[in-house]
Amino acid sequence: MRVARTRLLPAAALVAAASLLLAGCTSGHPAPAGTPGRSADSLPVSPTGASGATPLEPLPTELPAALAPYYAQKLTWKPCETDFECATFKVPLDYAHPGDGHDVQLSAIRRPAGDASHRLGSLLLNPGGPGGSAVDYVQSVAARYDASVRSSYDLVGFDPRGVGKSAPISCLAGDRMDAYTAADLTPDDQGEIDALAAVDKEFATGCATKSGDLLGHVSTVEAARDMDVLRALTGDQKLNYVGKSYGTFLGATYAGLFPSKVGKVVLDGAMDPSLDAVTGNLTQAGGFETAWTAFAKDCAKRDDCPVGRSEQEAGDKLTALFKKLDAQPLPTDDNRPLTESLALTGVAEAMYAESLWPYLREALTTAQAGDGSGLLKLADEYYGRSKDGSYENLMFANMAVNCLDLPAPFADPAGVSAAVPAFEKAAPHFGRDMAWMALGCAYWPTKATGAPHTVRAAGADPIVVVGTLRDPATPYAWAKSLAGQLESGRLLTYDGDGHTAYQRRNACIDDSINRYLLGGEAPANGKVCAD
Repeated sequence: MRVARTRLLPAAALVAAASLLLAGCTSGHPAPAGTPGRSADSLPVSPTGASGATPLEPLPTELPAALAPYYAQKLTWKPCETDFECATFKVPLDYAHPGDGHDVQLSAIRRPAGDASHRLGSLLLNPGGPGGSAVDYVQSVAARYDASVRSSYDLVGFDPRGVGKSAPISCLAGDRMDAYTAADLTPDDQGEIDALAAVDKEFATGCATKSGDLLGHVSTVEAARDMDVLRALTGDQKLNYVGKSYGTFLGATYAGLFPSKVGKVVLDGAMDPSLDAVTGNLTQAGGFETAWTAFAKDCAKRDDCPVGRSEQEAGDKLTALFKKLDAQPLPTDDNRPLTESLALTGVAEAMYAESLWPYLREALTTAQAGDGSGLLKLADEYYGRSKDGSYENLMFANMAVNCLDLPAPFADPAGVSAAVPAFEKAAPHFGRDMAWMALGCAYWPTKATGAPHTVRAAGADPIVVVGTLRDPATPYAWAKSLAGQLESGRLLTYDGDGHTAYQRRNACIDDSINRYLLGGEAPANGKVCAD
């Protein structure tokens, strides 16, 4: 789950940041296996579900005749990487008009189960985003799954429509993306506001020009329907699934549309589908502020801490750095200056995982000495920028999906300006930037097809919802809300830092989820695991 430009994107970012960290693999100290800790009900967080959101209604259980050919395809798995097999399949561009000759080809990958005689089926994985490549993700994380899980399941991923190897959305060339990512997100006058609006309009126009009709058909609902096609093609009666960050929104959407097809489903780093875009961005800004406070507390204990010995001092130094960069960007070793917006993005990238905190301490130290290279590298990892100046499809797909899934948070710059005080109150160090990051969808060429909604998934098997108390990108309150919406939701809490919890070396979390995947024993609702 990402923050900038109305982005909701995470573990996927960590895949993009593989040179620093593989997705979901962060530092931490294992807790005793099975330690329940205290109940999540005793934690000082309340659900944030919007009471006015409409419920997501399930689709008819009878397959429409026009969709039958898609469900009758035969997957041809071919070796593509060591231990992996790849295949492609087709889905309709528009589910309202299947079979009209406008199909989308999607790419999938699997690592076959190690023990075919005890195979439980397929386990579909999604890293988040929107925009994260599940094909790349499965290759990155498969070996780190518990041996019993690898032995029992085919580990499967597919790139959703518009992502990675599945008809990828394209928007801007590398040099124009450089301008987009460096744009001033704390405009001080009308000229700077107009400049920011101009880069957002250029981005939107580029997506429309390069991506055509596909741009209007990359919603999460459509991706969830594609996922059901893949479930059928892999021969699974029910979907077994682990989704992280935005992958929880995709998984919850699937559960709402196909509750009778829900198998063992884990939603880790949960999003709250009942929130409108403004509330979601505002809450996320507060999540990054919470994560910064945790970083500052940890930093104060270390000899190499560049931001002081108290939370107040740390915040003051960060504010001073951003203000200095707003006036005069820093030189870097890449011939691109470090602007205020790129510096904030670099700090935000490091909030996703504790294992990135040492990089952030070093980057802040060098920035204070006049070299912005470290923070620029973190920002480039966040945006998926390669050394040759090209960008991954991640950010293009991210904006395209988000602008379809919810109406734009703001209609124009005046709306952002009016909201800035609330954002600054929620997040003194991140709020103003994050408010202006949300302007992009105001200029989007396709109308939003989604709206805030609740997900009940009545009749579904138990669904495990995982929340991390100090998660920057998917605030813990979202997990409580989603678990409360789901009729069969089971809330599992990680009392820790960073984004998502499963496979982050906490034995209590990992054992709880592995036990559920292998035997169907869902953890007790409200169980808490701590380091």
